[in-house]
Amino acid sequence: MHLPEPKNLPYKALLADIEKGLIKIPQFQRDYVWSKERAAGLIDSILKGYPIGTFITWKTKETLRVVKDLGGVELPPVPEGDFAEYVLDGQQRMTSLFCALKGVQIKRGKKVDDFSEIYIDLNADEHQQIVLIDISGLEEGSFIKLKDLISFDLNFLQKYQQFFPKITEYSQTLQGYNFSLIEVKEAPLDVATEIFTRINVGGKALSLFEIMVAKTFDASEEFDLSEKFEALVNRLREVSYDTISDATVLQIIALVIGKECKRQNILRLEKKRFIEEWSKVASAIESAVDYFRGYYRIPVSKLLPYNSLLAPFAYFFYHHKDKPLANKQLLLEDFFWRVSLGGRYSSSVEGKLAQDIKRIDQILSDEQPSYDWAIDTSAQFIKDNGSFNAGRSYVKALLCIMAYQEPKSFIDGSVVHISNDWLKQANSRNYHHYFPRAFLRKQGLGDDHSNHIGNITIVDDFLNKRKIGAQAPSVYMSKFAEQNPELETHMGTHLIELQEWGIWEDDYNAFLTKRCEKLSEEIRKRLVLREQDKNAQQSVNVEDLDELALEADL
Repeated sequence: MHLPEPKNLPYKALLADIEKGLIKIPQFQRDYVWSKERAAGLIDSILKGYPIGTFITWKTKETLRVVKDLGGVELPPVPEGDFAEYVLDGQQRMTSLFCALKGVQIKRGKKVDDFSEIYIDLNADEHQQIVLIDISGLEEGSFIKLKDLISFDLNFLQKYQQFFPKITEYSQTLQGYNFSLIEVKEAPLDVATEIFTRINVGGKALSLFEIMVAKTFDASEEFDLSEKFEALVNRLREVSYDTISDATVLQIIALVIGKECKRQNILRLEKKRFIEEWSKVASAIESAVDYFRGYYRIPVSKLLPYNSLLAPFAYFFYHHKDKPLANKQLLLEDFFWRVSLGGRYSSSVEGKLAQDIKRIDQILSDEQPSYDWAIDTSAQFIKDNGSFNAGRSYVKALLCIMAYQEPKSFIDGSVVHISNDWLKQANSRNYHHYFPRAFLRKQGLGDDHSNHIGNITIVDDFLNKRKIGAQAPSVYMSKFAEQNPELETHMGTHLIELQEWGIWEDDYNAFLTKRCEKLSEEIRKRLVLREQDKNAQQSVNVEDLDELALEADL
């Protein structure tokens, strides 16, 4: 790799290179945010001969997605086959120079900043501010516009005869100013972006997606990753699956191309191949979403135990265009629940995805993969580990099992509407404590007892909550029973049985035990049980459960 090389660029050459399209600002830079006042301060430093810091550029033939214009001035593309200099450090300063000296207008929301309204105070001495934006206190004829300093003619100078020496001096200072530049030559993209990230320590680190948007941009192919990703998310929004992250999409492409998805694998993806694969990968993601919604009946993406689950499933559908049937269906389901209930993607996701792709390859070949983690399916495990937090993958997996039943309203049996917007927090409108927390508090049981997945049902909005409040289950269920002759059937869709579950006796422990047993049964239906899973279960007999129930009461 070439070492960074310091060089000086006179003002004229700098501006000319920007106008020719040779100096570019990559898209991963932030928007131009400097105020007119700050730009005036920068020019003031130049006229006083002060250093204004070094620009760092990256010289390369790579074509990146760039800021297409500076302050509304449209700039040409990089000439064919030419090197471009991408600004890694100094974007705000360079844009300020360009906008101030060209006198352009910049729209910021409803406000327009007119950079032609930057002035030189011709009466100011070197200890005062020479470059101003407010001239309200100055006499007519004692100031000129900054942009006139570069392109004045003799007629113009006639008006400012007394200031002729000063104007000439300022003009020469500005046009003769040497900008300090450090050029990083022909380094790979990951090195250039690493330099950018390190320079911008105070700012927000570059995301991998921002880098890949810059890298994969191709005008001739009309490929803009940022726009393609947005279009995909908009399509998924129609089916409430728009919470997919850009990182997951990049991982899927890397897994499809090279079966590895670490940062360096993604950065090394070849642009041409990336563009070729995009539409096939986007289609595979949509097939995976259809499958989650249809076969697993997970209505919204917020319920997915992990966003990353889309990766192995999109990989599957990339290689298998039809819906999986028979054995493949069984093995995929086993895979889904093992990942979800086993907390698989809570850490080291990239490494685990690479391992799991091998498992998906086995499923594609109708082979049963082996797993190096077991699932304890016992009711006791659910009871011990079911503390309700809507962010936990284990809890989300159980919520998915509840959503699968297509729960019906307690009141009239209408289908409960589950919405991504409603699932943003644990006290969401969609979650209802069957034994109300306020009721259990009166029994002396704290939220650590009531806030359990076994006590959660999925309901619509506040309808049930308003009707229920802090009432005992026996009280509010009696009222619903009067209104709804089908109540027993409808409660089945919540995996709750009304008889012999302690509901009419308001016995929370009996209810929680029964509900955990029901959830345990549902988990077992979804797994291809192995010896290791049976060994994971502690043998719990009825006396133990009674003891545990007593402890919970104390």
